[in-house]
Order: sequence, then C-alpha cells, then structure tokens
Amino acid sequence: MNISFEFFPPKTPEGNSKLLAAHEALIASKPEFFSVTFGAGGSTQDGTLNTVLSLQEQGSEAAPHLSCIGATEEQLAQLLDTYQQKGIHRIVALRGDIPSGMGNSGAFGYASDLVRFIRQHSGDHFFIEVAAYPEMHPQAKSPTADIDNFVYKVECGANSAITQYFFNADAFLNFRDQVKKRVSIPIVPGIMPITNFSQLARFSDACGAEIPRWIRTKLQSFGDDRQSIQAFGLDVITQLCERLLHEGADGLHFYTMNSAGPSMEVLRRLGKERG
Repeated sequence: MNISFEFFPPKTPEGNSKLLAAHEALIASKPEFFSVTFGAGGSTQDGTLNTVLSLQEQGSEAAPHLSCIGATEEQLAQLLDTYQQKGIHRIVALRGDIPSGMGNSGAFGYASDLVRFIRQHSGDHFFIEVAAYPEMHPQAKSPTADIDNFVYKVECGANSAITQYFFNADAFLNFRDQVKKRVSIPIVPGIMPITNFSQLARFSDACGAEIPRWIRTKLQSFGDDRQSIQAFGLDVITQLCERLLHEGADGLHFYTMNSAGPSMEVLRRLGKERG
C-alpha cells in the first residue's frame, strides 16, 4: 500500500523544527512521497520550494503544490525549470483558491490548463498529481460535470489523483467507480485526522467536505475535552481507512498539519507501520 503525507511550509524556525521532527517520525512508514502546499493565491512558493529541498536533503521524495492562480505562463515556466534543475520529479498541480477580492489574474483558470501546460513545457519529466473531489467540487455545476472535469485533467496528462478529505467512504467509492469507467489512474483517498473539532469544522465549511451529522454531534458533545475528541477521532479515521483499504483504495494520503502523531497512530492501528 502506498502512503504519502502533506506538509505546509513553516513560517518560523520553531515551525521548521516541528516539521523536520514530524518528517523524521513519519519516514518510519516508508512513504512514497511528501507533498508541500502553498498559500492562498499561490503565495509562499519560495517557502514551498525550500521545504521540498529540505525534505529531499533528508532523503525523501517531495512534491511541491503548484497553483496557476495569479501566475503568468513565464513565471510558471521558470518555476518548472527550477524544479527540474533541483531534481524534483513530482508535482501536485492545482488551480488553487482565489483570495477574497482577487480575480484570477493568472494565465490559466483551471487545473486542466496547468496540467496541459506542464506537459507542453516539461514533457514527461514530472509525475503529475491532481485533486479529486468525492463529494463534488464546491464550484462544479453538477456531479456529472465534476467527473467530466476530472476526466479531462487526466486526458491533459495527469498521472494520479489525491482526493479532498472526506468522512463518507461511500462518496469516495462511488466517485472512484464512476471515474474508473472512463480513465484508469490511481485515486488516493485524502485522510484528515480529527484532533480539533472547531478547526475541522472551519476547514470543512470552507472546502465543502461534509462532516456526517453523527460525527459532528458526537464531537460537539465533548465540548473542550480535547482528549475525548482525539480518541473518538482516531476511532473514526481508523475505521474509515480500514473500509477504504478493504474496498481496494490505491493508498492513503494524510493531511498531517505538520504533526506526525495522529497519522502514525492510525497507521499503527492499521498495522501499516513498516519500520
């Protein structure tokens, strides 16, 4: 089973130390790669590159997230050339979120355009990951249109996909089965460990990821009891991962929030630590 993890670029020396400590712990599971995000509107790309290079120095394959929001073709081409020169072979190609009050001033409006541009500019050098939305992209016109858009990204040159996190396994399985009638690439479930309910609710409301009512109600009942929230969250996520693996998921991609503990505990429960 392929395992991968997501980090975000730290902004302080303390944050960098935390990230490196998390990386050191997570490599025990022998992940396929680590992905590194960027800020809104494609910002923090320097931080993204620096974090990717730091992870490479530690012996891990790392994949920068690349956004087409707010970037010209020339800027994207320069960034791709830099990544290639630095020995980076994997990219997570995304449209990216448009910051409030900002129109998309970039060269491309959709991730499919970015994927096609990467292929035109860099050929087959990069293994391209794209996003998938089991519960439908918040801005898609319909579930059918959303799947059509995903298939088009694959046709433009995507090699694999990582999903938005979700808690409804049936949503993922339905999406995967519908897509695989038309294209054949790995679709890896994105997994968000539950450690902080208010933070999770805020993220989920923003990105359109549904927290099923029974999970939301249970988490709310714990109030500020962080220990109970985390214990319940581990049970929920472990059961979700067990179901996904039983149903033949292509792997698991953990959104770590730069912390190793929750993801490692889920893997330990799954018996997937490979030290």
